[in-house]
Amino acid sequence: MSAEKNRVAAVVVTYNRLPLLQKCIESLHAQTASCDILVVNNASTDGTGPWLAAQEAAGVLMARDTGENLGGAGGFHKGMRWAVEAGYDYLWVMDDDCLPEPDALEKLLEADAILGGNYGWLSSVALWTDGSECKMNRQKLKKSFYEYSPLMKYGIVQAEQATFVSLFLRTETVRKFGLPIKEFFIWGDDIEYTRRVAVRGKRPCFVAGQSQVVHAMKENGGSSIAIDSAERIDRYRYAFRNEAFTYRQEGARGVCYYVAKCALNLCRILTMAPNKRGKRIGVLLGSMVRGAFFRPEIEKL
Repeated sequence: MSAEKNRVAAVVVTYNRLPLLQKCIESLHAQTASCDILVVNNASTDGTGPWLAAQEAAGVLMARDTGENLGGAGGFHKGMRWAVEAGYDYLWVMDDDCLPEPDALEKLLEADAILGGNYGWLSSVALWTDGSECKMNRQKLKKSFYEYSPLMKYGIVQAEQATFVSLFLRTETVRKFGLPIKEFFIWGDDIEYTRRVAVRGKRPCFVAGQSQVVHAMKENGGSSIAIDSAERIDRYRYAFRNEAFTYRQEGARGVCYYVAKCALNLCRILTMAPNKRGKRIGVLLGSMVRGAFFRPEIEKL
């Protein structure tokens, strides 16, 4: 890391995935455009702490330990606050299993220049390890943009939501719209945040198609309570609770969308679940009820 602070802070959240984190950091150092690296360690127990301490002592990165596992949402909340308060102009947010291509940041900065800074966030294209599209990180494009736009020649397409697997935004955006909701813990914090800016905040946001990263997930599949493995069912308590808050913020249309989505998941459980059907239904319905009363605060800087 250079002695002089860069304008861009890469904010990486990690938890017990040291080999992937090491690859992520290696990819960040290989960027054709430089950035400082801020790592939020969610109290990992796999040797991540000592490794980060050694890297920090060598001036390779900066790291902070949360002292407890705050989940991805809590980690990004802390990391983005850290970057803003440290005075960086841009934040480049990612999980520890995100492996940016060498010119990923350069292409994001080029998109920033093309747009003249007039955007809420930029999202890279996420590929899986075999080069195919990473299904979990598919952005939701703005329908009106499907018609021709001059920006398409630069690979820039307007979008309404994205994930925290390579999200790029200006510090002024974070100051205006606040931080991710730490109470989400896991699942949906990035969807809520990107929709908060693009949909509710009505800021134009874009996929920067020439900026690409690899999301080194074990499997390239979306998430579904109907067919996911039995040991992962409880995680959906966060998903449906958090989505209830997200779509409630978008008025009657958002609520209708959420209810319809839950109804579709219920039908899929009834027709597709390989086991634990009762538990899957209980998690879905119980989370809907909890979500109706879930009112976390959006914290601003």
